[in-house]
Amino acid sequence: MREDLDLGLFHAMGALVRVAESGSFTAAANHLGLTTAQVSRLVSRLEARLQTKILQRTTRRVALTAAGELYVKRCKDMLGLVLQAEDEARESATQLSGRLCISGPLVFGERYLAPIVSEYCARYPSVTLEYRASQYFPDLVRDGIDAAVCIYHEIGDSTSISYKLGTVVAVLCASPDYVASRGAPDHHDGLVHHSCLSLENQSFGTRCVLTDGATTVVATLRGPLVGETPEVLLQAAVSGLGVAVLPAYVAIDALRQGRLVRVLPGWRSVDCGVYALTPSRQFLGLKVRAWVDLLSERIPAALARDRLPDPSC
Repeated sequence: MREDLDLGLFHAMGALVRVAESGSFTAAANHLGLTTAQVSRLVSRLEARLQTKILQRTTRRVALTAAGELYVKRCKDMLGLVLQAEDEARESATQLSGRLCISGPLVFGERYLAPIVSEYCARYPSVTLEYRASQYFPDLVRDGIDAAVCIYHEIGDSTSISYKLGTVVAVLCASPDYVASRGAPDHHDGLVHHSCLSLENQSFGTRCVLTDGATTVVATLRGPLVGETPEVLLQAAVSGLGVAVLPAYVAIDALRQGRLVRVLPGWRSVDCGVYALTPSRQFLGLKVRAWVDLLSERIPAALARDRLPDPSC
C-alpha cells in the first residue's frame, strides 16, 4: 500500500496545474518542494499516459497546447473536488478552524467589510482571519489570498471565480462654496469649463464615462487633481477645490451633512460591480464558503442603505 497518499496521478495533476498557473517549471517546483527535474518528469509521464502533448516548452516560456488547456481545466475540477471533500471531512459547518486570508478595497472595506469581518470572527472563533486592504486587484494564487472583494466595470480575470454582491456608481459633487462662486454646469459638456477632480483607478477606469440612464457619454475633465484614492478627492472637493468624481459610498456622508452637493444630479458613472473572487484552482472550502455567504447576506443590504435618493443612483 502506498504510504504517501499525495503521490500518484493526482500528484502529477497538481504539478501540471501549478506549472500552468505559474508558467514555469522552476516556480512550480519551488512551490511543491520538488526539483525542476522531478516536476518535468511528472508532466512527461502524464503526456505519455495521455499519448498527447500537454505543454509546449521553449527556453523562454511554457504554454499549454489546446489539449493541455482542456486537460488542465478538468484537473482543476477534480483536484478541487478532492480538496472540498477533505475540507468537509475535517470541518463541520458550525466549527470551522484554521487560517483564512481575505482582501478588500481600502475605503469600501472600511465602510462595508470591517463590520462583516468582526461578525465572522465572532461567529467562527476557531478561524484566524487575515485581512489585507489594497487599492489594487490582488493575484489570488500568487498572494495566497483565499477570497477578495473587488470593484470592477467588467470581470476580465478568467483565473478566478466571481460572485456578484451588488453594484456601485460614482457621482459628481462639489462644495456649496464652490457652486456659489463658480456655478454648476447644466450639461455634461459644461464640465470642461470647471475645475475638475478626476478619479482614475482599476475599479472605475481612467475615463469619466457618464450615463443618465438613456445616454452614455465620455466627459472631458480638466483640473488640478487626478487621484486613484477617492478619499483624497473627497477632501479636495469639501475644501472647495472643484467638481469631483466620487464613488457614491465615499460621498454620501458629506452629501447628507451638506458639506457637498450633487452636480449634474441626473448623471452618474456607469455601474461598477462589487464581486467576491476566489481562486478557480479549487472549490470553496468551508471557511471560504462561510465568508462568501456572509458577504452575500450583508453587502446588498448595506449598499441599499447607502443608495442616493434619486433616480440616477
